[in-house]
Amino acid sequence: MSGLQLVPLGSVFEIQLGKMLDGKSTAGDRFPYLANRNVQWGTCDITDLPTMLFTLEDRERFALRPGDLLVCEGGEVGRTAIWRGERSDCYFQKAVHRLRARLGQVVPEFGLRYMQWAASRGVFARLTTSTSIAHLTKEKLEIAPFPLPAMSVQRRIAALLDEADALRRNRRESRKLLDDLLRATFHDLFGDPITNPKGWPTVRLDEVADIASGVTKGRKFAGQQTVTVPYMRVANVQDGYLRLDEVKEIEVLPTDVEACRLRAGDVLLTEGGDPDKLGRGAVWGGQIDPCIHQNHIFRVRCRIDRLLPDFASAILGSELGKRYFLRSAKQTTGIASINMTQLRGAPILLPSIQHQAKFAAVVASIRASEAEQQAAGAEADRLFSSLVHSCFAQPSEAKEQVPDGV
Repeated sequence: MSGLQLVPLGSVFEIQLGKMLDGKSTAGDRFPYLANRNVQWGTCDITDLPTMLFTLEDRERFALRPGDLLVCEGGEVGRTAIWRGERSDCYFQKAVHRLRARLGQVVPEFGLRYMQWAASRGVFARLTTSTSIAHLTKEKLEIAPFPLPAMSVQRRIAALLDEADALRRNRRESRKLLDDLLRATFHDLFGDPITNPKGWPTVRLDEVADIASGVTKGRKFAGQQTVTVPYMRVANVQDGYLRLDEVKEIEVLPTDVEACRLRAGDVLLTEGGDPDKLGRGAVWGGQIDPCIHQNHIFRVRCRIDRLLPDFASAILGSELGKRYFLRSAKQTTGIASINMTQLRGAPILLPSIQHQAKFAAVVASIRASEAEQQAAGAEADRLFSSLVHSCFAQPSEAKEQVPDGV
């Protein structure tokens, strides 16, 4: 697309800002509408739509047609979705711009892809007002740059990007299927942890594992010799896996490294967070060494003659573990947390080591497949990003710049 002409966005789209909320008005009938939160990246979420009063005039002015683009004017400025006619009686509010292509100029899917790319590059953020909360006004949006190749070229680009995006979605779905297989395997081998139909004995976690907290950030060392090492924080520990794309470092004493150094097979659990994510965890595979953990992460080191790490992680993350943590946790303003004493008392079903080993073997096989899928997915993401950029970027990014007078 290099060298294509850029035109003001308002010259190819009719732009309409949605209806302002008015709690005092009693005119009209109540209809659902799209708020900012309902406009997601690419699609509209209509599962929980708010409602307000719309007169007949309002309904004509704020109606939606298939192919309309909806652009967030605040929040994630420029986040864009396409309306595909999900329902017939839906409108939109002031936090959203409606972009309706002028006849015969823009293929909606092409417009969607470009708007998403431009938003990711900060094109719309640079057009926002300078208040504490950024807003993208209609006037600024109208003069934003928009590429205008021939309709046939737009269709080819949109089809190409749709095909590449479908590949990415398939990769993600494959990873989800592997997770489903792991859960099914757990239930086949051990049964429902809540009802325990196979009659496995139940023990406290501290009977079969050693539990430790990590280092505290922001300590003063009073001139003592320190070292800087990578560490695991809450953002790294997800439900069933570790996110290692951004591992930060921390300044600690050498004795802290010895005390908190992670070993392959350690189970990492979060101390707190949203109630539905409480106690989430995963098994450390020794990916980084040395690496320690902060005090908001518990380290569970299994006594492997009785408890294997993969099973420990699975049972703690099961419905049995989640219910225990929710029941035991301290909760304030939507945030829940557990302490060391509560974690030590967590109930653990204890199948034989042979049964646990069977499960661990399945986990190893599935994780190997997931690693392949993750690598393929990362490559698909990279190729998609590169493809999108090649479709829309101009030489030396000059075409991304805001037009004179903005």
